[in-house]
Amino acid sequence: MEYLKQFEKHIQNNDLPSFVNLWEEYCMGDEVDPNELRLILEAALKTTFAAGFGKYVEQILDLWEKIEDPEASHYILKLIFDLQTTDSRQLMDLAINYLEKCFEQEPRFVDNMRLIGLRDRNDCRGAISKYELLHHMNPGNFVYHTAGWGVGEIMDVSFLREQLSLEFDYVSGQKDFSFENAFKTLYPISSTHFLALRFGRPDYLEDKAKEDPLEVIHMLLRDLGPKTASDIKDEMCELVIPQDEWVKWWQNVRSKLKKDTKIETPPNSKSPFKIRMEALSHEERFQQTLEDKPNAETLIQLVYAHVRDFPQTLKNSDFKHLLTTKLTDVLAYPEITSAQKLQLHYYLQDLSDVKDYPPIQELIHSVTNIKNLIDQIDVIANKKRTLMMIQAYKSDWQDIFLDLFLRLETTSLREYALTELLAAGRVDAVEAKLKELVKDPIKYPQTVIWYFQKIMTKNVLPFNSAEGRSQFFEAFLIAMGHLDSQGDRDTVKKMYAILTKGRFALVRKIVGDSSQAEVQEFLLLASKCPSIEEQDIKILHSLAEVAHPKLKKMRKNHHEEPALEVIWTTQEGLDKVKGRIDEIGSKEMVENAKEIEEARSHGDLRENAEFKAACERRDRLQSELKTLSDKIAKTQVLNKTLVDTNEVSPGCIVECEDSGKNKVSFTLLGPWDAQPEKNILSIQSRFAQGMMGKKVGEAFEYQNNRYTILTILNYFA
Repeated sequence: MEYLKQFEKHIQNNDLPSFVNLWEEYCMGDEVDPNELRLILEAALKTTFAAGFGKYVEQILDLWEKIEDPEASHYILKLIFDLQTTDSRQLMDLAINYLEKCFEQEPRFVDNMRLIGLRDRNDCRGAISKYELLHHMNPGNFVYHTAGWGVGEIMDVSFLREQLSLEFDYVSGQKDFSFENAFKTLYPISSTHFLALRFGRPDYLEDKAKEDPLEVIHMLLRDLGPKTASDIKDEMCELVIPQDEWVKWWQNVRSKLKKDTKIETPPNSKSPFKIRMEALSHEERFQQTLEDKPNAETLIQLVYAHVRDFPQTLKNSDFKHLLTTKLTDVLAYPEITSAQKLQLHYYLQDLSDVKDYPPIQELIHSVTNIKNLIDQIDVIANKKRTLMMIQAYKSDWQDIFLDLFLRLETTSLREYALTELLAAGRVDAVEAKLKELVKDPIKYPQTVIWYFQKIMTKNVLPFNSAEGRSQFFEAFLIAMGHLDSQGDRDTVKKMYAILTKGRFALVRKIVGDSSQAEVQEFLLLASKCPSIEEQDIKILHSLAEVAHPKLKKMRKNHHEEPALEVIWTTQEGLDKVKGRIDEIGSKEMVENAKEIEEARSHGDLRENAEFKAACERRDRLQSELKTLSDKIAKTQVLNKTLVDTNEVSPGCIVECEDSGKNKVSFTLLGPWDAQPEKNILSIQSRFAQGMMGKKVGEAFEYQNNRYTILTILNYFA
């Protein structure tokens, strides 16, 4: 495939002269690789200089005749005629003779030759493609529209009128095509083609994608060519796999694709998945990566990933020998670091199946800066193995573990260090390190999060007392406020989930065991975390009041502060708005795009009323989509635990008595749940605002009527 790489380089540079020079050299060869020739012609057909190259394409005919595979020979000849622009006598004779050989027995052969321009010998460009399309023109067959209408099903064909009728994927209603236009924009696809199945048998394709996802991915890549992960999602999400199932489905497929010997997995998300011409074993795939001569760090990552995913390959003695040789060679690189050398020796030890491996012991003893050694190792499994080697070969391993303890970046490493230190009786030393942690939680916030959760669930640990839990909770809130200000949304989201889990179960336990002064500090720290919403602050105050009633005054003062802008809603109301967003994005915007495209095809856009109307609709849809998306970001979903029945608040059912002694009940929910005819009011309404914050026995006035509150109930109870 060396020629293909050179041709692709000239295509990238849009360099026709160099492309033609290389083509002439290629055509003078004695042998031909059908796969390479096919890829070269397919690439040429997509270039901006395809027409210019068409004058030279027939130079390949001598090599084409040497292709023994009938299927490859037919497809390549079709590409040659699609590209050619000379209509030379040689090509004309070849087209006629070839089509006679393939189709002469057909009843309509003579008429079809006339329709594609060969009976009068005046045009043979695309001759084979055109004839195949005519041959394919039967009701129920499928075609693909190259100008954006998607898949079409042939509904009717008239050879008398030289016309066919089709229904397309992306435009509504039947469309009539002359044969002449069909030759320009349609090409045939089989009933088993991915696009034909997606259009004609979507339920079958969905079931197939769930039963045998790899087969469907094979089909997609075979029929549509190389695709990135994003491209695959565009082709399948919602159209084959429902949106809410996509992430789980793709994660499952992604792991299987890595082990598929027929699919070339890309090194990054921007590169495409490709179907290989022939299956490639895992050992062969790994050998190909070695041909790029990776540096030491890259090789360490490659070996780790390969052995993790394909441990069975180590049963291949030849492969083990190859791997051992490569690792040994890399060890000799002059620029290799101690961390890299150590990891390479780990792999060599595993390949040799020996228990005692002196080079590892020697390296561990020779390293003076263990912190730097650990930091320079990227593979977590190798970090842990290094900790184990330090414990095995260093007499001062306990002091080393204590130095590393707070700064170890993953749970598995922290757990290992903590377990070994406690088992060695270093409880006091561990406690001293933890005191450093609570004193400066901003320095190692991930360790704060990890240890706070541990002491809330395990009994025999340092700081697992009421006082220790309070100290760590305070450190937790300090770290949360810091990370929030730094914009670390993922970690803050995780911490928020820890706080609110089980209706604030951890908070209830800590507040009940803490002093009033400590609880006041908790509330102050929580108020400094922007991600803790107003309603949750309210809940924290309520929990604090239960344990320390004297904090009631603080709660009142807090409520006098301006509230954050929140849109209250039930889950049903939120689902309704999300459904509308989905309808706009996946249905109405798609329909509108088709309307714009169809209106654009009618001509002069200045006097095109349909085009202007379609564009105006697009603007309205985009505006609605942005408005709803902005509102979604401000929502707070009501549930039973968030409703405060001590006073009128969101989520309450309020029974009132009016001036005429009539009893009437109102339910206060968010604007998306309001149904005034059923007395379900939006809390944003003037009437609802009039009663907000009132308690049982208190009154309010609205439109010259006085209402007294009789009861306040929880809507979700």
